[in-house]
Order: sequence, then structure tokens, then C-alpha cells
Amino acid sequence: MTDHATHDWPVVESVAEYETGWYTGGYDEVRQPDETTKKYYWADLPPAVVVVACDGEELVMIEQFRPAIREHCLELVAGIVEDGETYAEAGARELEEETGFVPESVTHVEEFWCSTGVLRHRRGIVYAEGLTAGERKLDGNEFIDVTRVPVETALARARAEPANDATMEGILLAQADGLL
Repeated sequence: MTDHATHDWPVVESVAEYETGWYTGGYDEVRQPDETTKKYYWADLPPAVVVVACDGEELVMIEQFRPAIREHCLELVAGIVEDGETYAEAGARELEEETGFVPESVTHVEEFWCSTGVLRHRRGIVYAEGLTAGERKLDGNEFIDVTRVPVETALARARAEPANDATMEGILLAQADGLL
């Protein structure tokens, strides 16, 4: 009998079926513990950062329309980590680009895999504070409104539909670390 916990799931074939410029999608056909094979589909995305930006007793958040779910969402600032950046550096850059705020300090909170059943995607959560005015530089496809949410109601607001995983994770992890 095979020990499923130690079986290495050998890849029989790995195929990238499409490339969007933002992510690659495909499948790995793997040999399962019972010796059968199955295709497991995946999307490979670059690492992303989520920023819990605290300004006094408020979180600086954004509101934007998300075409994938056809909803307006209240979210924490987030974005792709560029080559050579740490999560903290990417978080500071994204915060200024999307909100116009420059943080005095950025603390790395957590890093983890997201949606491991289908994604090859790492996410980092950072905490930013000591915000001062900088220069907002939105991308051509970003139509973002900056909003402030009291820390005491931020989690309840984040849990209201349409809730999003990154925003809830960021707030919960910052709370668990005693940052909020």
C-alpha cells in the first residue's frame, strides 16, 4: 500500500496551453498514488503584495470595479511584485501609485501560497504606517477611489459582499500580529 503523504506525484507531462502576458495557464498530468494519471490544471501568476495601510485610527483602502466578478469592491491596496523587489518595497510602491501615500515604514507580515488547488501564486501581506502625501500614478486600466475606513469597522466592512480574500486575510493577519 502506498503512503499517500510521502508519494511524490511524478509529472508525466507539463503543458502551458496559453500565455496572457499577465499569467500562464496549463496543466500537469501527474501519476497519482494509485498509479493512475490525471491532468491538474493551473494558472501561474507572479507574486503579489497586499498592503494594510494604517493612518491613525483608519485604514486607507480603495474601491474599484472588478470586471471578473462584475462588482464594485472595497479592498486593500494590492499589486504585482516587480523583479528584484521585496514585498515591502512593492507594497510601498503600490501604496503610493494607487493612493498617493508614502509610508514611513513597511513591515512584512506574512507570505503564502494562494488557492493551491488551481494557482501557482505567492502573496505577501505588509503593514504600512506613517503615511505622508506622495504622487499618485495610476495605470491606464486603474479606476480607483481612495477611501478611509475606521480600524474598528474594517473587518466587518471587508466581510460585506462582495468580500475578497486578500482584504480579509490582510486585516485578519494584521490583527493577529497586534498591528491593528
